[in-house]
Amino acid sequence: MCGQAAGADWDSFVFQGRFLRVVLRHTSRGYHEVVQHPGAVAILVTDQSGRILLVRQFREGAGRELWEIPAGTLEPEEKPYFCAVREVREETGLSVKPRFLGVIYPTPGYSTECIFLFAARAEDKAVASSEIEEARFFTKEEVLELARRGEGDGKTLAALAFLQKEADRGNPW
Repeated sequence: MCGQAAGADWDSFVFQGRFLRVVLRHTSRGYHEVVQHPGAVAILVTDQSGRILLVRQFREGAGRELWEIPAGTLEPEEKPYFCAVREVREETGLSVKPRFLGVIYPTPGYSTECIFLFAARAEDKAVASSEIEEARFFTKEEVLELARRGEGDGKTLAALAFLQKEADRGNPW
């Protein structure tokens, strides 16, 4: 799991799901419900003109379809790089060579989940898999507009920010 208990006196098991486990963590700061998550990856894929590949799929937590960069949960003992390669292939049919951007904790108030962010360049055309409704490229402005309308997600914006920072430093993609 990504976030381990720093300063926890003990954890009490509450629930075990397919991927997630909920514990009641006792610390010097009090009792906290914590969702333990194995970690995930997300990959910002761009085409030759700098457009960003997003996939549209239904997300239970949001109760609707969202546009986001390809992503997925780490398998036990799986390295983030190989998970990134696998997820892009599974969701879009693309073979990519991702490079590491950084790590984010999307909901650290109650979850140990960390997301390893990667970037890659697409040489081929993406095709949506059976788990994805649609896959297509968007401009940066279109990605931001999706987020403004509540049709995007945080990991996509975080990856975009990492990539923009690299561009601002003069590191061309």
